[in-house]
Amino acid sequence: MPHSSDDILPVILAGGSGTRLWPLSRKHYAKQYLSLDGETTLLQATVARIAGLDCADPLVICNEETRFLAAEQMRQVGKDGTLILLEPAGRNTAPAIALAAFQAQADGNDPVMLVMPADHKMRAPDVFADAVRTATPHAQAGQLVTFGISPSYAETGYGYIRTGDKVGRGPALSVDAFVEKPDADTAELYLKAGGYLWNSGIFLFRASRYLAALEAHRPDVLTACRAAFAGKVGDLDFLRFDTEAFLACPDVSIDYAVMERTNDAVVIPIDPGWSDIGSWAALWAASERDADGNCEIGDVLSLHGSGNYINAGSRLVTAVGLQNMVVVETKDAVFVAPKDRVSEITDLIARMTADGRPELDHHRVVYRPWGMYDSVDVGERYQVKRITVNPGAKLSLQKHHHRAEHWIVVRGCAKVTRGDETLVLSENQSTYIPLGEVHALENPGKIPLELIEVQSGSYLGEDDIVRFEDKYGRA
Repeated sequence: MPHSSDDILPVILAGGSGTRLWPLSRKHYAKQYLSLDGETTLLQATVARIAGLDCADPLVICNEETRFLAAEQMRQVGKDGTLILLEPAGRNTAPAIALAAFQAQADGNDPVMLVMPADHKMRAPDVFADAVRTATPHAQAGQLVTFGISPSYAETGYGYIRTGDKVGRGPALSVDAFVEKPDADTAELYLKAGGYLWNSGIFLFRASRYLAALEAHRPDVLTACRAAFAGKVGDLDFLRFDTEAFLACPDVSIDYAVMERTNDAVVIPIDPGWSDIGSWAALWAASERDADGNCEIGDVLSLHGSGNYINAGSRLVTAVGLQNMVVVETKDAVFVAPKDRVSEITDLIARMTADGRPELDHHRVVYRPWGMYDSVDVGERYQVKRITVNPGAKLSLQKHHHRAEHWIVVRGCAKVTRGDETLVLSENQSTYIPLGEVHALENPGKIPLELIEVQSGSYLGEDDIVRFEDKYGRA
């Protein structure tokens, strides 16, 4: 629904990469798109969290690579047509929120924006919703509100907010300072001293107040974002911005750009069972565990172990005698580490980046706007994929310079364009697409189409695609 100045406009930040949860989280399938509890994804849980509030339809901010994934997950929770803002590049939270604020005012209104990262978990969303209701009058009055999490232990992985005096009659407090992630001793001091809250990264303010704060404290960010927004172009449910102007924008968080500098910041203390799921250890702590402290997901058989997080994504994982370990298995990678050393995954990621490992970017299963494919086998001059096409979906009209393709239908019905021919194939039927032949694949049926594709040729990369027509606007 359209928003007015009296509505809360949710702004969901879904552009992060979440590399600390590799190998589940990948560059093009980050943790906000994962179902870590076997039910809804973190993005979908973020939408559900605000269901009880009087809100307009949300804005979602993500990148070009994940736009169809975000759109599909929003569709699954009844948010078809959600406007998705596409960042031309990652420039941290201050510029992303500025683009959302310009869009929030595009229809002449000035709503209160509820800015939420899409990759957080809350066990008590009703507590959060109540806090938003409490904070709304402060935002309507022109203050910049953040939400601080009441700390339950001395955490070194979060930034902190040092609180000051009460503001008004409610729970709101002034912000004395934003504090960097502390070492263990300092975190213990914060916990014992009181007056410190974990920085949740969640904010509430009017669009105009945020832009005014940027103009006062980081006019360079405002100028670049205004120029990028001026070059906006709509595409389906997506909104693109001028790339060159946005690339000129500094990379800076809202904390550094605005919240640490303004005199109008207030914080609402809350305890909604929050976690930013920033590491495997944090995910273990936020998950349900058995009597021995084990969290086991998938086909896991373990004996005589305790305090473990074991996630079997595609096959049986067995373990004997493990203590306080993390084991994560996917179709193409396995990660194993002591729970107290999972932070060193950043060193592992750096090594894999230097080596150009493709496992950082994609899972073996890759999602597309029309469905997905699983790279079952790859060898010299051949590749085998299992392709799933959603009902009514169609791949682009395309050709390849370096490969031919064989298609075998194993389930459903396929409508195939091959040069000037149109074929309709059912189960156990097949066809051949010669190298250089213009072709397309469509599912005209009401059930998913599944087929096996065997590629053969001198080069099998995904960039060997020349598109002539594409219903999803891809080049």
